[in-house]
Amino acid sequence: MSVLGLTIDYGPFGFLDAFDPKFTPNTTDLPGRRYCFANQPDVGMWNVAQLASTLSSANLINDDEAKYGMERYGAKFMEEYQSIMTKKIGLKKYNKELISKLLSNMAFDKVDYTIFFRALSNIKTNTDLSEDKLLSPLKPVLLDISKERKKAWIDWIHQYIHELTTSGISDEERKASMDSINPKFVLRNYLCQTAIDAAEQGDYSEVRRLLKVMQKPYDEHPGMEKYARLPPAWAYRPGVCMLSCSS
Repeated sequence: MSVLGLTIDYGPFGFLDAFDPKFTPNTTDLPGRRYCFANQPDVGMWNVAQLASTLSSANLINDDEAKYGMERYGAKFMEEYQSIMTKKIGLKKYNKELISKLLSNMAFDKVDYTIFFRALSNIKTNTDLSEDKLLSPLKPVLLDISKERKKAWIDWIHQYIHELTTSGISDEERKASMDSINPKFVLRNYLCQTAIDAAEQGDYSEVRRLLKVMQKPYDEHPGMEKYARLPPAWAYRPGVCMLSCSS
C-alpha cells in the first residue's frame, strides 16, 4: 500500500479461483501465509498502524489522532465489506449468519468464487421446487459433492430463500442487481498465461479477445463462454497459480 495510491510491487499477483481463505499466490508467503486472502484486512490495519506510528514519531499527529485513524480504518472496512457482501447475494440488509455460513460452505467445497456468485442470481424463491431443482442453478460449481454436503447446501438455500422472500424483491429485479455487481468474467492466471504463450509466438489475437471480454466483465458476451468456465487442472500447478517474487 502506498499513501499516494501507487502500485509499488507488481508481483507475484494472483486471482482467487476456488474459494480458499488461506490462498496466497506467493510461494515465499506459504510458511506463515501472512498475506493470504483472509489476512488482507489485518495486513491493511498493520500498514495503517505503521503510518500512524511514523507520523506520531515525527510529531505530525498525537497518540489520540493515531488511535482514531486506526479505529476509523477498521470501522470503514467492515462497513464496506458488509455492504458489498449484502449486494453480492441480492439482499437489502446484511445477514452475518447467512453470509458466514455461505463462505464456510464455499471454503469446504472449494467453490469457484466468481462463477458461484454469478450462478446464485438464478436461484428462484419458489419453495415448492424439489431439492435437485433448488440446487440446479449451482450445479456448474457444486461438482461431485457428497450427500452430507448436498444437505448442507440445501439447508443454506432454504435460509437464503427465506431472507429473499422477506425482503420483497422480485427474482427478476434481484438477478439484474446481482449480475451488475458479480462479474461473469474475471482475469485468471491461466487465461493470462495462454494469451502470453500465444503472444510470444507473435499471435496477439488471444490478447485482443481477452481484453475485449475483460473490458465489460458483467456483460454476457455470447460465444465467449470459454472465458467463464472453471479453470482446467493445469491452471492450479505451481508456476501458473502460484509464483515466487523472483518469478
